[in-house]
Amino acid sequence: MNDLFIQYGPILYLIQLFFAVVIGIYFWNLLKSQQSRKTVVVRETEKEMSRLRKMRDCRLTEPLSSLTRPASLHEVVGQTEGLELLRSALCGPNPQHVIIYGSPGVGKTAAARLVLEEAKSNSLSPFKKDAQFVEVDATISRFDERNIADPLIGSVHDPIYQGAGAMGAAGIPQPKPGACTKAHGGILFIDEIGELHPIQMNKLLKILEDRKVLLESAYYSESDRNIPQHIHDIFQNGLPADFRLVGATTRMPQEIPPALRSRCMEIFFKPLDKEDIGEIVKRAVEKINYTIEPDALAEIICYAGNGREAINIVQLAAGIVQMDNSRTINLKIVEKVLNNGRFSPRTDIKLKEQPEIGMVNGLAIYGPNLGTLIEVEASAIPIQNRTGVWTVTGVVEEEEMGGGQKTIRRKSMARGAVENVLTVLRRNFDINTDEYDLHLNFPGGTPVDGPSAGVAMAVAIYSAVQNIAIDHLVAMTGEVSVHGKVKPVGGVMSKIDAARKAGIKKVIIPADNWLNIFATFPETEIIPVTELAEVLDIALVKPVLRPYPSPCINDSGLSCCRNVQG
Repeated sequence: MNDLFIQYGPILYLIQLFFAVVIGIYFWNLLKSQQSRKTVVVRETEKEMSRLRKMRDCRLTEPLSSLTRPASLHEVVGQTEGLELLRSALCGPNPQHVIIYGSPGVGKTAAARLVLEEAKSNSLSPFKKDAQFVEVDATISRFDERNIADPLIGSVHDPIYQGAGAMGAAGIPQPKPGACTKAHGGILFIDEIGELHPIQMNKLLKILEDRKVLLESAYYSESDRNIPQHIHDIFQNGLPADFRLVGATTRMPQEIPPALRSRCMEIFFKPLDKEDIGEIVKRAVEKINYTIEPDALAEIICYAGNGREAINIVQLAAGIVQMDNSRTINLKIVEKVLNNGRFSPRTDIKLKEQPEIGMVNGLAIYGPNLGTLIEVEASAIPIQNRTGVWTVTGVVEEEEMGGGQKTIRRKSMARGAVENVLTVLRRNFDINTDEYDLHLNFPGGTPVDGPSAGVAMAVAIYSAVQNIAIDHLVAMTGEVSVHGKVKPVGGVMSKIDAARKAGIKKVIIPADNWLNIFATFPETEIIPVTELAEVLDIALVKPVLRPYPSPCINDSGLSCCRNVQG
């Protein structure tokens, strides 16, 4: 045996040495390759970090829109009432979820952000000093139906997907928190919340109720000991999501899902008045150390529809002035900006200078519960030897109801309101509408829908038929039933605000819409009515002889309803 070892020992040593050298060379090359790759990664990382530092060092001047962004609540222009309600909803010991309605550029986002800062300084508020304001844009907050990614609600990164990492290789699902969890203890602000996907909306409603995000995964098992304890806790108890929702939208309230509206306080931010636009322009000019001539300021006020547009006009005008080595914005520069930008003037309602026949001031709602004054005009042409016809223009002809598998198309409610009016005039006022060709028109280009213009249509037709002028300082809203009753309508507060701004002296509303606050309005008399006959008494410039006395009129000829409630 020893002889064999002596004979073959050197050969065995050589073989072992050979394999040791081969293995050593292999691992040496492997280590060298790793070091080389590491060197390349480090070199690339340094290169990219250098590029990032250069990019961050290169900064342009701050846009005027950022410079003029309100830094405190008193700098938010034109929303005194809305801010008061928003503060009461969020700054107290029991903050509520809120939906803010308003047109673009009126300060919804800025107000929500500033109210949180005020709430954090209130010792009674549950918001802590480190409470976060997490902002999400619903128009771009998209998700994967396979639950791979959901930036709003949160998702689970299952191990089968690329990039799952070491935990994925071990078969461990990994929860990924979304904005709801990031907003825990603070405010989740969702801009254009009406655009949120229905699936996300339903998940959000559940989170608002439970104050936590529940996640699911087919790869999670309670008995799997390889899964870390914190992931067990997340799947069993959910991710914390105790926040207050503030949603902003430019939609109408009825376009927001009722389930969401019922969980939130609703606050309306009104459109900015001319005075508000002027204040914003002045502040913007001061921020950039320029001056503006009064006629140039007046021109911007006439064209800027909101604060954002006003600031954009100022910034363009300031750029032109700077190129001319000047510091004063004049009318010529502003006109150049307005002409090049194809800006349209603000739609200001101008009242008629005197009463006219067949011309009524109606009231309507558009956008996010915004009121406006509309014209309703009627023409009555006597005819003979044939039956008269009626025509209505400027209204929606047909509307679609329902959705999904069942859709119903019907004649619009505005056209139905015309038929109600004609019935009332024949039945209660002995006017044979078949003896006239009647044309009812709503000028302005935007089709009118809904029955709330019924009162205005009735007064316009009656005026045209009887050749009696209508008071040009009276506006009205209300639905007319086939029995001549004035029924309640929506958006009365916004309609009254629009009428007051336009200079209307009397506003006629349904008695069922009356609020005690209406009696305190200065300069404008709010008159509740229950019968169409009352409306005619108020709106026409001379008394109307009524064939069928209204039960709401007393012996003195005054409206009982007005005496009691007005």
